[in-house]
Amino acid sequence: MPNLDDILEYIGEFDLFQKRTFFLICLLSAAFAPIYVGVVFLGFIPEHRCLNPGVAELSSRCGWSLEEELNYTVPKGKTSGEVLTSQCLRYNVNWNASDLSCTDPLEGLASHWDISNISLTTCQDGWVYDSSVSSIVSEFNLVCEDSWKLDVFQACVNAGFFLGSVTVGYIADRFGRKTSLLITSLVSSISGVLVALAPNYLWSVIFRFMQGLVSKGSWTAGYILITEIVGPGYRRTVAILYQAAFAFGLLILDVVAYAIPHWRWLQLAITLPTFLLLLYYWCLPESPRWLISQGQNGRAMEIVDNIAKTNGKMLPAQIESIILEEGNEDGEKLSPSIFDLVKTPQIRKFTFILMYNWFTSAVMYQGLIMYLGVAEGNVYLDFFYSSLVEFPAALILILTIERIGRRYPWAVANFVAGIACLATAFTPDDMLWLKVTLACLGRLGVTMAFEMVCFVNTELYPTFLRNLGVMVCSSLCDLGGIISPFVVYRLAEIWHDLPLVVFTLVGLIAGGSVLLLPETKGRTLPETIEDVENFHQYHTSQLN
Repeated sequence: MPNLDDILEYIGEFDLFQKRTFFLICLLSAAFAPIYVGVVFLGFIPEHRCLNPGVAELSSRCGWSLEEELNYTVPKGKTSGEVLTSQCLRYNVNWNASDLSCTDPLEGLASHWDISNISLTTCQDGWVYDSSVSSIVSEFNLVCEDSWKLDVFQACVNAGFFLGSVTVGYIADRFGRKTSLLITSLVSSISGVLVALAPNYLWSVIFRFMQGLVSKGSWTAGYILITEIVGPGYRRTVAILYQAAFAFGLLILDVVAYAIPHWRWLQLAITLPTFLLLLYYWCLPESPRWLISQGQNGRAMEIVDNIAKTNGKMLPAQIESIILEEGNEDGEKLSPSIFDLVKTPQIRKFTFILMYNWFTSAVMYQGLIMYLGVAEGNVYLDFFYSSLVEFPAALILILTIERIGRRYPWAVANFVAGIACLATAFTPDDMLWLKVTLACLGRLGVTMAFEMVCFVNTELYPTFLRNLGVMVCSSLCDLGGIISPFVVYRLAEIWHDLPLVVFTLVGLIAGGSVLLLPETKGRTLPETIEDVENFHQYHTSQLN
């Protein structure tokens, strides 16, 4: 009996049916972008200073401009040789006193005419924020001693990714790709609305965590579904373009965030449209490969008939049923174990290298995007430029992976990302054009590396261990996402460009580790552990 790939050769590997399905599922990929990196705008850190009771009245009485008010009433701090307005301290002064002068209100309080001797205190009465933008930072005062709470806000969604991957993966394997996609899309949409309605910081973190539990699983279910209904000659291209659709979501997020500078309305604006994904119930098919794995060949053949009719092709009359594509010659059912990932030398090496590269890709990818929120440029323009580079990244991969291979483009991508980050860190701020160009080059490299690890991971494990291997290795991606906000926001307080130096180090190590992996171009997928351990002989036999 023919298998599904054989049938797709007759009815179309990527014709009208698959193209229409691919377009619909790409909407899901685009909708995932605001969840993954929306913290750049939701957690934007506006200019702020301590609230000084009585200063507003004194400023009004004296007729000060804003610049004069800041100069007279806000202490200055020395940082890297630059005079910066203090954001976490204020003068310990009673500004309601009637004897304060309008020309120099601190004159009588400073000893020896040195205002640096005036005692300082914390912002115990709150802060004053730039009113042009509203974020969770300004609403919940996530600054100074509470600045770490912004890190937690982003880390919790990645913690949700990590904990939810196993559950959602089980739902997809047990109840189907389409069912999993619909359930996770619904829960993600509801959780997104609850984030916008959260009464306080704690509830926003809880709802954000709930969204993380299901949203990545929804994206993954879409990824699996589209790759399972196209022919083998189009799977890698479709997988890359599905991830490129994520970049469209980034551009849409940037435009909406610019138009809606209030975080609650922004959260609603990017969440409410996702309820339309529930129309997938009528628009998308179930994966015929999953139906085959469940012994539902009848339903699978109905979908195959629909694909043939939509593509204008005829299903050969002799094809009555489909068999599973994968299995071993002895008919023995192999049960994967997590110990199989480290039991033999080659697979153990692959596992550790892949885990590190998943971790590094997430740290660098999310970190570089979040770094835009603490950079001194225009966050909307910087985000726009960095999002655009995802499209040439996808194009370069499509043009190179089947011509040059996987290993060298992947390693070069990591090296480019690491070197570009280092160059960006030491480029003078007055050379803004060069700094932006280098930063975009870094984003290009890490985007390529991220997309490469996604599908190379599947090519290095034997069939019975493949799903478990991808699940375990990619879990390090979520751990990297948990760590990345702490790397960006905390290290930037020590030195503004220190996160870029860290990205350089981990990127260069990742590039070197990739060179230790075998090339998978032109080889069929291994079926057993022995195939992997004897890769060179196995590869040679496949070419003969």
